[in-house]
Amino acid sequence: MDKIRVIVAGPRGKMGKAALEMVASDERLELAACIDRKHEGERVGDIDGLPSLDAEVYTDAARCMSEVEADVLIELTTPENGYLHTKLALENEIRPVVGTTGFTEEQLNELTALCEEKKLGAVIAPNFAIGAVLMMQFSKWAAKHMPQVEIIEKHHDQKLDAPSGTAVKTAQLIQEVRDSQKQGHPEEKEAIEGARGADVDGMKIHSMRLPGLVAHQEVIFGGLGQTLTIKHDSYNRESFMSGVKLSCEKVMELDVLVYGLEHLLE
Repeated sequence: MDKIRVIVAGPRGKMGKAALEMVASDERLELAACIDRKHEGERVGDIDGLPSLDAEVYTDAARCMSEVEADVLIELTTPENGYLHTKLALENEIRPVVGTTGFTEEQLNELTALCEEKKLGAVIAPNFAIGAVLMMQFSKWAAKHMPQVEIIEKHHDQKLDAPSGTAVKTAQLIQEVRDSQKQGHPEEKEAIEGARGADVDGMKIHSMRLPGLVAHQEVIFGGLGQTLTIKHDSYNRESFMSGVKLSCEKVMELDVLVYGLEHLLE
């Protein structure tokens, strides 16, 4: 079986370090290079806190992708850099596997068109934890029968976007099976603006940011005399790596952009 050569963008972040450890321990994956804000020209294994891997670090993403022979980009940075890196990868015939969230609809449409033009696969996943993907799918099923629903998502206090990509994706899946409706009392008023959370098609999404959290979400459904809570918790970044590994393998078989890990699960 051929090796899959990967570039990791964001190697010093918590997700990036977990991805490097995953690559180091996987027989099929091989690290080709890293993209980082610092350490130009250094080897990954020479940087404190990173695994002992012999691959070069680039600060210039465009130069990295034009010079390095690679199959897949694992993108784990920020929404702004994530979009640029994903576009650069496709332009250089490299398949992106993207865990960065916060892309606009316009950006997703542009990347989708680029994949179709290049006949290259890409995977953008709001959440790579397989349990989280199941939570979203179960929520979609539940919403057919209990359409009154609110979403509470909780993340670490260094997360830049709110609501989370997982919460947005969950709401989109629920919208597919639920009629738009206003929830709560028709004359409800917020004494403090935002107290009821963000409104998505009548659903409310609440975002919590605190140290000590990693990634957690509850989808709470209400009906006559009952509630149903579907909950998922990620306690560390390793919880996402099985999904990253699966995406690196599956993206080699794709020629379109896939948004959401659920499309890769049998």
